[in-house]
Amino acid sequence: MKAVQKNNNKKTTKKLFSYIKKHLPFVMLSVLLAALWVVLTLYIPVLTGDVIDMCLDNGKTDMASVTSLLVKMGLCILIAAIAQWLLSVCNNRTAYRVGLDIRNDAFAKMNRLPVGYFDSHARGDILSRMTNDIEQVSDGLLMGFTNLFTGVLTIVVTLFFMLRLNVLITLVVVVVTPVSLFVSAFIAKRSYSMFKKQSGTRGEQTAFINENIENQKAVNAYGMAETEQQKFDEINERMAKYSLRAIFYSSLVNPCTRFVNSLVYAGVGVFGAIAAVNGGISIGQLSAFLAYAGKYTKPFNEISGVITEFQNAFACAARVFEFLEEKELEEVSSEEQKDAKNDDHIVSIEDVSFSYVPEKPLIQHFNLKVKEGQKIAIVGPTGCGKTTLINLLMRFYDVNEGSIKLRGRDIRDMSREQLRNNVAMVLQDTWLRHGTVKENIALNSPEATDAEIEEAARKAHALSFIKRLPAGFDTVLSENGDELSQGQKQLICIARVMLKTPPILILDEATSSIDTRTEIKIQKAFNTMMEGRTSFVVAHRLSTIQTADVILVMKSGNVVEMGNHEELMAKKGFYSELYYSQF
Repeated sequence: MKAVQKNNNKKTTKKLFSYIKKHLPFVMLSVLLAALWVVLTLYIPVLTGDVIDMCLDNGKTDMASVTSLLVKMGLCILIAAIAQWLLSVCNNRTAYRVGLDIRNDAFAKMNRLPVGYFDSHARGDILSRMTNDIEQVSDGLLMGFTNLFTGVLTIVVTLFFMLRLNVLITLVVVVVTPVSLFVSAFIAKRSYSMFKKQSGTRGEQTAFINENIENQKAVNAYGMAETEQQKFDEINERMAKYSLRAIFYSSLVNPCTRFVNSLVYAGVGVFGAIAAVNGGISIGQLSAFLAYAGKYTKPFNEISGVITEFQNAFACAARVFEFLEEKELEEVSSEEQKDAKNDDHIVSIEDVSFSYVPEKPLIQHFNLKVKEGQKIAIVGPTGCGKTTLINLLMRFYDVNEGSIKLRGRDIRDMSREQLRNNVAMVLQDTWLRHGTVKENIALNSPEATDAEIEEAARKAHALSFIKRLPAGFDTVLSENGDELSQGQKQLICIARVMLKTPPILILDEATSSIDTRTEIKIQKAFNTMMEGRTSFVVAHRLSTIQTADVILVMKSGNVVEMGNHEELMAKKGFYSELYYSQF
């Protein structure tokens, strides 16, 4: 288990550095600026010590020399301040640019993942990885660049200056230092596991909150508020427990390292005083040494804090990179795409078998030939595989066995973009984005004119209610169009299809939220739109598909009957049972 964890940590580190490498010039500039700032800052105590020794030189103070040293000190302070400001600018740019790159990759990755991934993962957890976790990575890197570079350089340069002043006292400092490193490493190991659990629980909490926000009406309608509160309290308790433990372990670092630092400072003071009494060093050099003792130990506090922050950032980075490494949709390149074959059938489904879960078969050995211009209706009880068949046609999922062909060409030999450019779809679940009504109708046809958009809305019988909106087509809708009724939202989605009508239409319960009177009008519009086009219609209301060329009657993933309305009614089989149950 430890070997696996170690390997995962190496992968995370390697991946993180691959993003940092893109901004290597700024990283190198940060190192140079940090070196300049550290050297100048540590040179000031030397100048201060020289000024003290000059002032204590039995009343023979050379004011010209003192003034020269003070001017030199002022210049060092000024240049160090500018270097520190530029260092901060570089570090901020690098850290947040890395965060920007990771966030861009995560969003692009989301669009390349199969639909099945989103069906099996909580949306709130995905959201947490793409927002909170990446933000934690940026913050961790910022602290690392700011404190780690300067901290390590400060330790090295301080040792150099101290060795120049007195080797023996420097050895006292070096001997005590490993205790601080040991304490930091001991605490860091324990804080990482807690930060990892904290990050995972944060994702779970975000998912739960997101779920409750989206379904608040259902929660209130079914009196689930108290139950949901109890569930949230349990998640919140775990979040608090892991957070407190992570903070407890990380908060031990500062007092422990400060204790060690105090020992270092005391040791320098005692040995320095003895050396000064015996003439080993001057009073000015002792003051410089004490200043260096404080500057030498301070980075250990900062580096300890960086290690703690890194544990949190590292745990978050591991979750983000886990998302980025998920298996993507397989796409064929333009060179691999095969030409269409001569085929009388626009869609051919040949011996297709599919299941979401291997141990639960759904569609088995399904065959269908569809000629261009035919209207295919798919009916059957809930869970029989109607929508699954549409998912396979659209390649939201790939078949387990068999093949689906478009004009004789396996759809797996086409890019998904190429396939979906041939298909327009209206789903039972509406989707509107934040924007104007006009933008939502022209979602897939940005080049459409205002006249074309208005005509599409008229055909979809949406024009009358759109004109009643405060700003008509320019009315801004909120996310998911919550200010509209479900039926109105569906009419806008239908208008979207009316605007762009490719060779194949898929209507998955497209009129399920519309009143009967409007539905009759839209059916007429659909019939006009379907002329000369191949269409697949999933319907529960059998009255809407009586004119279909072929009706597929599905049950438990299999087509149990096939034919037109009259033929199926004459058989007096499963279709007629469904029909009479509705009328």
